[in-house]
Amino acid sequence: MIIGSLAKAAMTVVLLAAMVPALSGQSLSNQAGEALAQAVYDRPNGDDFSALVVMKLQGKEGQARQRILYSYAKEKGTAERWTLMRFIQPDDISGTGLLTQDHPGEESDQWLYLPALNKVRRISSSRKGGRFVGSDFFYEDLLDREVSMDHHYLQGEGKVGKVPCEVLVSTPKDPDNSVYSKRVSCIYRRILIPLKVELYERGKDRPTKMLTARRIKKVQGYWTILESTMYDLESGHRTQLLTNKIKYNQNLPDRLFSRRDLTDDSNEKAFRP
Repeated sequence: MIIGSLAKAAMTVVLLAAMVPALSGQSLSNQAGEALAQAVYDRPNGDDFSALVVMKLQGKEGQARQRILYSYAKEKGTAERWTLMRFIQPDDISGTGLLTQDHPGEESDQWLYLPALNKVRRISSSRKGGRFVGSDFFYEDLLDREVSMDHHYLQGEGKVGKVPCEVLVSTPKDPDNSVYSKRVSCIYRRILIPLKVELYERGKDRPTKMLTARRIKKVQGYWTILESTMYDLESGHRTQLLTNKIKYNQNLPDRLFSRRDLTDDSNEKAFRP
C-alpha cells in the first residue's frame, strides 16, 4: 500500500487491494466483489518503474518532517514482485534501504539495511504491524496482497468528494496473516484505483488508519498516484507521499533487488528517474 508496493495498489503501497467485513447475514464474498478486487490487482502498472518520492511526516500539531527516497519495483511474473526503497535525505537516514520480495501465496521476504549499524536485518512476520522508519505505514502496508488471500464483497456505491466509487468489502481468509481485520475501499472503477481505504486493526470496531489517493494522472500510459496520505486516526499523525518523478519500463536488472546490493546503492543511480 509507498510507491513500490504502494503503487501496485500502495506507497504499493501501496500499496491497495481493498477490503471490508461482511454485514450480519451477508455472504463473506460475492462474484462482483471478487471480480472488482481482481481487476484492481491486475491494473497495468508497467514491467518495472523507479520513482523519486518525498515523504512528509506531520503530527497533529507541529512542523512536518521531510524525507526523500527513491523507490523501485519490478514485476517478476504471476504474483511475484520485488520492490526496493532507498532514502537519500536527511543525513541521519540516508542510505537506509528496504528490500521486499513478494512471492506467490502468503510468502514474502523483507530486509532492512541500516547504514549506521552496517547491518541487514530480516523483518519477521511478527513485525508486520511495526511502523516503517517511524511513518504511519506498517511493514504490512508495503507488501503485495493477492486477491485469493481475502474474501471480497461488493457492498454498493459511494462517493469520495464528488467522485463516484464502488465500496469493496473484504476480510482475510486467515485472520492471523494480517494485522488488519478488514479494509473498506472506495474504488473509482474507470481507472481501477482506490481513492480511499479505511483500515481496521484486529480487535477494533472502528477504523484506526485511512489511506487516500489524490493527483492521479497518466504517465507513459499508466494511471499513476502522485499524492497519497496515510492517516493515523487515533493519534492525528499522518504521512504524505509525493511522487515528483517516475519512469516506467527501464528493464531494471535483478541485481538491484538483491540482499547484496541492499548495502550498496551505486548500481541504482543509472536507473533513477
